[in-house]
Amino acid sequence: MSTSDLEALRNKLDEINVQILELISNRAEIVEKIGIEKQKQGIPRFDPVRESRMLENLVQKNKGPFDDATVRHLFKQIFKASLELLEEEHKKHLLVTRKRKHEDTVIHIKGVGIGGPDKVLVAGPCTVESYGQMYEVAASLKAQGVTILRGGAYKSRTSPYDFQGLGKEGLEILHKVGGQFGMITVSEIMDSSELELAGQYIDMVEIGAKNMQNFSLLKAVGDSGIPVLLKRGNSATLEELLLSAEYIVSRGNAQVILMERGIRTYEKWTRNTLDISAVPILKKESHLPVLVDLSHSTGRKDIVLPCAKAALAAGADGLLVEVHPDPSISLSDGQQQLDLKQFAEFYRDLNAFQPFGS
Repeated sequence: MSTSDLEALRNKLDEINVQILELISNRAEIVEKIGIEKQKQGIPRFDPVRESRMLENLVQKNKGPFDDATVRHLFKQIFKASLELLEEEHKKHLLVTRKRKHEDTVIHIKGVGIGGPDKVLVAGPCTVESYGQMYEVAASLKAQGVTILRGGAYKSRTSPYDFQGLGKEGLEILHKVGGQFGMITVSEIMDSSELELAGQYIDMVEIGAKNMQNFSLLKAVGDSGIPVLLKRGNSATLEELLLSAEYIVSRGNAQVILMERGIRTYEKWTRNTLDISAVPILKKESHLPVLVDLSHSTGRKDIVLPCAKAALAAGADGLLVEVHPDPSISLSDGQQQLDLKQFAEFYRDLNAFQPFGS
């Protein structure tokens, strides 16, 4: 074979490569149209039965020189690329992503901006136990400049025999104390039936880790329009967290705050494992505010300050820490709650590192 013959074959190969590229691109356009139609009809994007049939059809028509296994491999890669294309196209339409909204969402509640230039701190006991307990905590917090008061009125406990919260009475206490000190109030709800009552008494609801994928609750909160703290489930991926937020935002409620609260790993020296990497990833992928729950992620008082600094350095818009007048007699999670003196020291040192707006 002469040099000119070789060059001619190479040119022919280049032409075929371009033709293959054009065919693959045409295929991708059809796949995108199919994906849009599937989304309208609520059909799953991936159909393994359909893929298997296409592969079998191609193998039956294979005349070489590639063997059947090679043909399967080549087309499986094309199918995989097509599915990934659908996934990327799907993400473009999610309301919670940067692809739909580039600027940060700032949620304003009673003059406090969450997600803006000022960092925020959410503080208070794990559980609302009494009016006196909440009054003492709120007085101490407000004197130091904290304006967001939290306390659990409904508690999702692992054991059915543990304290489950005061329910309506707890909401009433939060409402009264919050009003006395001019503080924003937040408490967890566990069921959509509790939402209407919570909306009458508190400024923001919390959806806990165990309910991150309670889809009926997410829809109800989305319909309500009330600001919501959405905690990451202890085994949830970041994509699953954002899709849970999408349930709320897609129903008209854009007042969603994401919260990293630690994930379950094999580590035993902390209650959970604080996923610091979640903060910059969520800030990059989503426009929603991101807070970090220091108490549930670590379960330890002695490392709250360095973890708080790490969270802020990673870009968190704020923090949550549990505070109790006397953690030794707390009805839940006493080991992870700071007492009032410990909190004062923590907040002083934290403000030296990063001044807080609230």
